[in-house]
Order: sequence, then C-alpha cells, then structure tokens
Amino acid sequence: MIGETIMDYEKIIGLRTDKTIYKDGDRVIKVFNHHYKKSQVLNEALNLAKIEETDLNVPNLRAVYQENNHWVIELSFIKGKTLLRLMQEQPSKFNEYLRQFIELQIKVHHTKAPILSKMKDKLGYKIEDSMLSATMRMFVRQSLDQKKSDLSLCHGDFFPGNIIIDESNQPFIIDWAHVSLGPKLADVANTFLDLWVEFDRSVAEMYLNMFIDLTNESKDEILSWLPIVSAARSNRGIKSE
Repeated sequence: MIGETIMDYEKIIGLRTDKTIYKDGDRVIKVFNHHYKKSQVLNEALNLAKIEETDLNVPNLRAVYQENNHWVIELSFIKGKTLLRLMQEQPSKFNEYLRQFIELQIKVHHTKAPILSKMKDKLGYKIEDSMLSATMRMFVRQSLDQKKSDLSLCHGDFFPGNIIIDESNQPFIIDWAHVSLGPKLADVANTFLDLWVEFDRSVAEMYLNMFIDLTNESKDEILSWLPIVSAARSNRGIKSE
C-alpha cells in the first residue's frame, strides 16, 4: 500500500494507484507514491492555491512536505457527504442533486480564471501517451487541433464524488489535480463519460440534456469532444472505461 510506513493517521478515506488519502482530525493527508515527481506534487498544490483565490468553495491548502520518503499534501477536512453519496442514498432527489451539480459546474466555467495550464496541451500529451495506434493518435490530434481554444476554468474531473455538501449545505469542490484553462464543452464531455461509467448511459444523457437546457450549448459540439476526451482518458488504463 502507498504510504504503508505511515500508520498513525485516523483512517483511509481514499485509495488510488498513485496516492493514499487519509483523514486525521481536521486534516486531509494526501500521500503520493514514490514514482510521483516532486514537480507534479508542487504543481497540484500550486493549482489548488490559485483556485483558493477565487470565490469557489474549496479545501484550504495547509502544507506540502516529505514524510517517510513520500511527498505529502495537507488540506483542511470538509465534514459532510459527497453529492454522489447523496444521489445514491436519496434517489427520489436525484434530479434535484443533478441540477445542483450542473449549476455548480456552470459556476466553475464562469469563474475568473487564474494562470493555469492549457487543457489542449494536456489533452495532446495524454493522447500521445496512450496505447492507441499511431494512425488513431494522428486522427484524434488533428481533431483536437481544429477545436477552438476558449479558456474557461475547467476542473478536469468534475464528478459528484468530488463535490462535498457540508453541514451548512454548502457545496465544496475537491480534487483539483486536473484543473486547466480550456474549452468548457470538453469538460462537459469528460463529465458525461464519468457519469456513464459510474451509473449508465441514461444518467449521462440526463445530465447532458439538463446541461443543454440550462446553457443552450450545442449537443453536437459537446458530443464532438467525446473521441478526443476518450482518447486522452485511455492512457489511464482503466478497464471499466
């Protein structure tokens, strides 16, 4: 296990292939695997620090340090339930929670953005790093290059599991590791895929139709991002996708 030499934290609240996330009192301790580069950890911490300067509710960055040869990011703990858990526990309120989720995503897209990495650059790197054939990579890169480069604030992993509703019913957005500036409809396409994997296609379609009703964005334009976003996600090697 990542961080197996660090055993004095209260409990594990998240386990990934490259990090283990602990709760310890009023702190969240994110412990990275040995292969995680210093620059990656510092960049993630810097991104969160920049987002803290907006009017979005996010955990406070407390510290970045090394412990037992692991890089660690320390954050404030937000007490509450994720929107994903609320959706699962109260299916009668699913539509209400989904609307709240979409309105929050729209707020993110309209938030004045700090200086961050460009999404199209990150997508291009991930596509080239994928296991797709050279021909397929070239085709997808050409599609990406033809897309407009608007610079909205995009979370990069906007998913109900990354929204915590605290005890005063305020939403907090967590896990800003993939934030970037880029086309907001690509961010929507990514969320569409996340919901399809976590729930099913009908829920993903419900999300997409509700987003379009609230924004008047083009469904065809959103769907045109699916091959690009899917290709970029393929480098993660997640079988369920």
